[in-house]
Amino acid sequence: MEEKIQCPFVWSASFPEITSPKFRGWIIHLLCRAGECTFIYNRKYMRLRKNDALVLSRPDLVSDITCGEDLEVEFVAAPARFLYSLMPANHYGIGGGISLFDNPVMPLSEADAERLSDDFIRIRQRMAETGHHFYKELMGSLAQTMIYDLFDFHSRLHAMTGAGEQTVALVRRLMSLMEQGECRTHRTVAWYADRLNVTPKHLSETVKRATGHSVMYFISQHTLSIVIDLLKNSPLSLSQLSEELGFSSLSYFTRYVRKHLGMSPSDYRKSLLPVDGDGATACLPS
Repeated sequence: MEEKIQCPFVWSASFPEITSPKFRGWIIHLLCRAGECTFIYNRKYMRLRKNDALVLSRPDLVSDITCGEDLEVEFVAAPARFLYSLMPANHYGIGGGISLFDNPVMPLSEADAERLSDDFIRIRQRMAETGHHFYKELMGSLAQTMIYDLFDFHSRLHAMTGAGEQTVALVRRLMSLMEQGECRTHRTVAWYADRLNVTPKHLSETVKRATGHSVMYFISQHTLSIVIDLLKNSPLSLSQLSEELGFSSLSYFTRYVRKHLGMSPSDYRKSLLPVDGDGATACLPS
């Protein structure tokens, strides 16, 4: 029987829906097409107007929404884990993420608003095609286009406003270490704090205040990218990969991958294989 793939996206035209508990751990990308509304985000007053884009990495921090009668919005939401697993590490994304956490509203030109709306339309049109043999890759590529458009809009507006230079420098140094592949074997806050010559508490508080996420969150996301790449491309067995990545045992490696990827490493590898006419798949080293 063909496995049913769950759609990793939600499209909606209801602004109050962004506060739904189902979006905890998700990222929301929203466009205001008409009207305006106000809300509180991370204890700050925000106003959304026509052609404003809104990027929320922590929709659970939104409260006190007041919508005008003529408000028209559309948004695309997806689990952060899904987006990060498909997106390559991007240095601009770190600085932009800090700035967007501080101020998630971006005023767009009419042309840029139409471009973002086109990105939403393409995602919405293909969401239901869960029978596509490369559905996750297809939807991931559409998400990448949307996100890189948002990076472009943001870089032309206020790339790093809202975050102090020392904070940005520390977070960038942390992300630089991770992008160099240190998460391959180093996955503790204390190790990164030592390399950055700060205390674990200072590093944790600075990253949390600037991005809304913990240091361990970013360690997990970068580790997951490395794990996915190795599961896709390495000929090593799972036991060898576990040792290569510095896990104490194969069972610990399996639990780690299942927790962060939603399936075991062996099941993930099986999901990459083409299915023949009898529903069988080729074997991989375990």
